[in-house]
Amino acid sequence: MTITHRSPDLSALAEQYATDGFVLVKGLLSKEEAAFYRERSHTLLAQLNRHDDPTWKSAMGLSGGATRLQHLHDAQFYDAAFSRLMVDPRFTDVAAAVMGVEGVQLHHTKLFVKPPENGSPFPLHQDHPFFPHQYHRVGAAIFHFDDAPEEKGCVRVIPGSHLQGPREHDPEGSYHLPDVPFESATPQPAEAGDVLFFTYLTVHGSGVNVSEEARTTWLIQYRDPADPPTVKTHDHSLGQGMMLRGTDPTHRSGV
Repeated sequence: MTITHRSPDLSALAEQYATDGFVLVKGLLSKEEAAFYRERSHTLLAQLNRHDDPTWKSAMGLSGGATRLQHLHDAQFYDAAFSRLMVDPRFTDVAAAVMGVEGVQLHHTKLFVKPPENGSPFPLHQDHPFFPHQYHRVGAAIFHFDDAPEEKGCVRVIPGSHLQGPREHDPEGSYHLPDVPFESATPQPAEAGDVLFFTYLTVHGSGVNVSEEARTTWLIQYRDPADPPTVKTHDHSLGQGMMLRGTDPTHRSGV
């Protein structure tokens, strides 16, 4: 497995992140690494034989019919390869730079596979209402383990939407934003090995996978350890509070 050693311009990434609320880092993982993690992802899901489907009820409005989605919380507790990826400096250095902090703390992780032909979409939303924090120094990184063109239901974002702060979401529709047209979001097609970073205030979603291949991604949600949550949520997430980079000045850990 070949490991890349690219050193992106962290200052430029941080500047774009501050302006747009997101940045797509190309080739953060090598193609070989991405293929390895894709294989591990699908093997894990097959071994665990999970049948729960996290598709949002509001996804029906985007798909026009029934869709499917496979997922797994806390993949790092099933396979050490994911644990290594969480603390890889290629990831943690970018996460720290775009947040403008030294320490990066784990909030939770989710593995997603959109099956071929009818992989579930995600309506436009912010992540903020699911786990609000006082200073909003919370972000996400989506690792692409295979190519994600538009036909696979790639992530879409609304550039600069984070600057408007928290928005009112529809609690009856899985906290989506009913007044924001899905077509207003800009597609972010990605290749295997690319990683999309965005703040939890950035409005984002994804389309239906109508292709003949699965779309495989791993989401790491992280935060500044000095940013306290205002509501205690996601307590079920294993390892919440783990330091991925630096130290926790608050000694709060998973609280």
